[in-house]
Amino acid sequence: MSVSPVKRQKMESVLDQLKHHTTVVADTGDFNAIDEYKPLDATTNPSLILAAAQMPAYQKLVDDAVAYGKKLGGSEEEQIKNACDKLFVLFGAEILKRIPGRVSTEVDARLSFDKEGMIQRARRLIDLYKEAGIGKDRILIKLSSTWEGIQAGKVLEAEYGIHCNMTLLFSFAQAVACAEAGVTLISPFVGRILDWYVANGDKKTYEPSEDPGVKSVTKIYNYYKKFGYKTIVMGASFRNTGEIKALTGCDYLTISPKLLAELSKEYVKLTPTLSVKEAQACELEKLHLDEKSFRWHHNEDQMAVEKLSDGIRKFAADAIKLERMLKVDVIS
Repeated sequence: MSVSPVKRQKMESVLDQLKHHTTVVADTGDFNAIDEYKPLDATTNPSLILAAAQMPAYQKLVDDAVAYGKKLGGSEEEQIKNACDKLFVLFGAEILKRIPGRVSTEVDARLSFDKEGMIQRARRLIDLYKEAGIGKDRILIKLSSTWEGIQAGKVLEAEYGIHCNMTLLFSFAQAVACAEAGVTLISPFVGRILDWYVANGDKKTYEPSEDPGVKSVTKIYNYYKKFGYKTIVMGASFRNTGEIKALTGCDYLTISPKLLAELSKEYVKLTPTLSVKEAQACELEKLHLDEKSFRWHHNEDQMAVEKLSDGIRKFAADAIKLERMLKVDVIS
């Protein structure tokens, strides 16, 4: 339904209305997009940093990261790893100048099945932020939602006071285990769930309320609110604005610049679809998952198994591409 120019002047955009009900997070490493849409928080990952690092505007950050790696010395591999960590932190530090909240920085996906490796890398990233004058309260460390990643998050939260954002989350079992681990935030991937169902089923289009990704996040949100978990639910990986609008009222939503732009130009009334009151009245039973039951429940969800492994491979591949890009500068 179109809105007359006069009404539009009085009416807030969908994006502005969304901000009344949900914390909007920018899913980008591009500072210009953050300046334009003014989110509270921002998230990054290896794919986003790789894309941003190839833009001429951010060449100085790449140069500074390489110089840092060289300064620490060691083998070529160690220099590249240190340069890579530093680059993630340099991007995070610049983003934090532009937002009032927190930035998410991801641990290397190749450590997804190495609990101790993830803990060590997370602490290293926090130390690098500390060197830059940034406290851990402004950082969320992103970890893959494998069993090992969830247990690493549990240790980081309880023993080191490091806030974690559990990413690549596709199954209800992953969400339950994250809540029981007491992590700060989860990022269930709405769009990638939809992608799987479109690719593997007969149905190729879904109404937003019937979108498998939307239904997954709705169930997780309702479960968390019904049983009083403090873990924040942040829907991620959207394919269209319909998915976003169908999750209005969710704690957080992390949105790409393209979809933020579409929401900022749309003028229709937005009604919250998720609420704590409705969640507390829903019929869901409480689960307790140890490692064996977690692995079984997760394994029963074919979509989640395939998308988790695929997501880890893709993030790892982009981390390798980023290292190759930095290697050219390290050896020059």
